[in-house]
Amino acid sequence: MGPREQLQHDGYLLLRQAIPADWLPGLREAFDAGITSDWPVPRGWDWRHALVDDNAQMLAVCQLPQLLAAAGVLIGERFFLSQVEGREPVGGGGYQRLHRDLSNQRPGDTVGALAFLDDFGPENGATRLIPASHRPNAEEAARMEHDESLAIQISGQAGDILVFDVDLLHAASLNPSGAHRRSLLINYAAEVLYDAHQQTAALRQVRMDTSARYAPGDFVLASA
Repeated sequence: MGPREQLQHDGYLLLRQAIPADWLPGLREAFDAGITSDWPVPRGWDWRHALVDDNAQMLAVCQLPQLLAAAGVLIGERFFLSQVEGREPVGGGGYQRLHRDLSNQRPGDTVGALAFLDDFGPENGATRLIPASHRPNAEEAARMEHDESLAIQISGQAGDILVFDVDLLHAASLNPSGAHRRSLLINYAAEVLYDAHQQTAALRQVRMDTSARYAPGDFVLASA
């Protein structure tokens, strides 16, 4: 099975060391400078949230060719970068139940990515997910959503990027150590969703230009 087929089957891909190592110090500095509690919609107490979409290097991460290639494989049509913000679970917080973020109009029209600025694993609340859980039938959907035994917890190094179909069951985990786990939450959406995106952009504190368009054929997904 090739990388495209594997990604479509599993619903996710971990791009190892996708972010150039020499970008990481500046990205962490920009993340920390962007932490704020001033959001239009209240955020959970156990997460730090950072406004970062006015930072050129953050946006460069969102436009890395391999990241755009993976997003294009999952979306399968012209798409745009809809949002990027920083998130970090505080010590003793960050736990989520397995959930789906849910596509807007059709399965696969929205893709998420987590770009990790710190090493991540069980000790600092890394993401759990259930592979190939993004296209279940009704019976499978009800069963899998409550079956943590099917979940795996990813781990890796700063500079890795997790790309996933938003219908994939996934969740953040408890950060028991309190160690840094800064990440960028990035979203891509099919072009047909642009009007809906514009209607909620202010509520999500989106300030960046989202007019650029990408096509699946613009980028080639390399083998892992």
